[in-house]
Amino acid sequence: MHELGIVFHIIDALDTVAKENDLSAIQSVTIQLGEVSTVIAEYLVDCWNWAVKKRPLLKECRMEVETLPAVTHCETCGRDYGTVAHGRVCPHCGSEKTYLLTGSEINIKEIAAC
Repeated sequence: MHELGIVFHIIDALDTVAKENDLSAIQSVTIQLGEVSTVIAEYLVDCWNWAVKKRPLLKECRMEVETLPAVTHCETCGRDYGTVAHGRVCPHCGSEKTYLLTGSEINIKEIAAC
């Protein structure tokens, strides 16, 4: 389960932000997960809820997850389309010369402190 490793990485980033900004507690963190990032949001939140209990800085911190849509670009016709609905083959021209624009990211979007 790589979600736990991601949680530890997020906690490390929040520890750094807290030190740099002299924060004693963080209330919430908003994470953006790409639609095809391979991270399961429910597992990520479960791991988060387990891990934060052990950190005074994050004891009451909740995680909110936003989904970023997966969008693919076709090099042949120049159009973008939804990756999940159509995969690698462009629905407009049938080309396989495509690449993922967005949707594989895992970002910390927002941190709210007390």
